[in-house]
Amino acid sequence: MGIVIVRVFMLAAATGAGMAFGPPLGINATNWWLGGAGFLFGVLAVLLEWQARRIPVDRIFWGAMGGTVGLGLGLGLGTALGAVSPTAGPLGRGLFGLLFSYLGAAVALAKRDELEDMSAKLFPKTAARREGFKILDTSVIIDGRVVDLCEVGFLDGTLVVPQFVLRELQQIADSPDPLKRNRGKRGFDVLQRLQRIPGTTVRVEDQDFPHIREVDRKLIELGKAMGGKVVTNDYSLNKVAELSGVPVLNVNELANALKPVMLPGEVVHVHVVKEGKEVGQGVAYLDDGTMVVVDHGKRFIGQQVGATVTSVLQTTAGRMIFARLREEEGASK
Repeated sequence: MGIVIVRVFMLAAATGAGMAFGPPLGINATNWWLGGAGFLFGVLAVLLEWQARRIPVDRIFWGAMGGTVGLGLGLGLGTALGAVSPTAGPLGRGLFGLLFSYLGAAVALAKRDELEDMSAKLFPKTAARREGFKILDTSVIIDGRVVDLCEVGFLDGTLVVPQFVLRELQQIADSPDPLKRNRGKRGFDVLQRLQRIPGTTVRVEDQDFPHIREVDRKLIELGKAMGGKVVTNDYSLNKVAELSGVPVLNVNELANALKPVMLPGEVVHVHVVKEGKEVGQGVAYLDDGTMVVVDHGKRFIGQQVGATVTSVLQTTAGRMIFARLREEEGASK
């Protein structure tokens, strides 16, 4: 409430200052339009202040430093120009100062990744907070495995749930389709479980990007703005975020990495559950969900069999194991 009062007072002061410019400018008529101009400048200042609250302090620092260095260089070049052409002195200093200050600030912000180590030393709290931001997307919330990751300590820091993700969850929960409705309700249940985990901080982020309609693009832009990592199990979002320079934590990739390594020649005991794509093949699954394709295993559907691993195929969808029945090995011998 205090900041609102200060903003209103500042707008009133800007309006009064604009009207006060009338006499010095020799304007004796009604100068309400000067007051309106002052009010607009006040609104611009409030908007800049509101946006500055969302910008990390290290970016403000490097932008200001780059602008200051550029301003010094621009004024120096303007002064040199004034020595050659005295009539262009003030204009040259102003023009060069403006151009080089903009150039310096833009270059400093563009190179902020290379200045990250120095920023971490100058602003350790900001760097630590940034490393701790994990931005959750809709699919990973509905998936629910993020709760297990937090409970065992594999996912630490602050979990960020954007408002636009909550809106998407609400739309799913209100869907006339029973399956979608249950998925949306499950997502809200997962968020409540996350809030109850000791040591886990769940933060609802209000920052939005109205000019972007797709939720995935909003997540990427939020990841850039907050300097955090996007947590997802969506393959497409994963690839787009990586191309955009936003770090991604993919729950599916973690699950695949934690699956036990199976080598050719090892024996597995599996329960054949269905027919495979090729003639005579049977399909089984390990406890972690890995698919096992058993040659000539179709006739053993519904039974437990022993099989020898022949090859392992790693795909983007997961890991597949190909095996053959042990009794066939004995028969061939």
